[in-house]
Amino acid sequence: MAEAWKSRRMNHACIVTLICCCLALQAAVATGEALQDIRDRGSIRIGVSPGAAPLGFYNERNEPVGYDIDMAHRFAAALGVEPEFVNVYGDSRVTMLVSGQLDIVIANMTATETRAKSVDFSIPYLRTGLRIIVREDSGIASFEELDGHKIVVGRGSSGEIFLREALPDADLIYTDSFSPNGVLLLRQGRVAAAIEDNSIIDYLAARNPAYRILPDLYFSGPIAMGIAKGNPKFLQWINQFVSEYIDSGDYERQFTKWWGKDTTPPPLESAR
Repeated sequence: MAEAWKSRRMNHACIVTLICCCLALQAAVATGEALQDIRDRGSIRIGVSPGAAPLGFYNERNEPVGYDIDMAHRFAAALGVEPEFVNVYGDSRVTMLVSGQLDIVIANMTATETRAKSVDFSIPYLRTGLRIIVREDSGIASFEELDGHKIVVGRGSSGEIFLREALPDADLIYTDSFSPNGVLLLRQGRVAAAIEDNSIIDYLAARNPAYRILPDLYFSGPIAMGIAKGNPKFLQWINQFVSEYIDSGDYERQFTKWWGKDTTPPPLESAR
């Protein structure tokens, strides 16, 4: 009997110890230990999306390049660690942050209220809206004419959310990579149109006279970096990083580098 009681006391002690360890771990995360963990590790796992020029794409040497890729390199260098790029698309951006597979996402992710329930967002490092592109010979001149047609869209993207409400009868054709997969569908005439951020659509149309952009800009929103919830010190550091990027003038320089010298960067505000 005494042995059984002693055993129960030991089991109880083990459970208490385990609970304390879990609480300590949660407290460490809540106080921003993720930032120190990254520095101790010497590398940072960054979710990027190399399927949407000029934000991210592969050059002739099969290397990821683009506005977001430049930002990811800059971010890792500021932390003093090596970047580990992980390709992410659509819904996987949030899922992989929540599951701890990524430290941060820098992949053309719009900061929406729905996503903010699962992850934390930095202040915007870019701002875009949605545009629709069609083939020049399609005969489509207005947004309303697209209802009932096939439109290529990124799975889990802001474009999908917008079209489901605005064009309920449209036939959405999903892709995890707008460039080249979505562009190929459009070029082959297998879809009537494509929807993506204007930062991507404007870049494509300016370089290919076979395409035409429909006139309106929809659902303008902030593009931000995303991290797992519960890391306030890490989020504060990121916001300081983005603020320095904006205040230094590097934002304008990077924008014109990728979209052209005659373009005007959307205004951004730093957190300072």
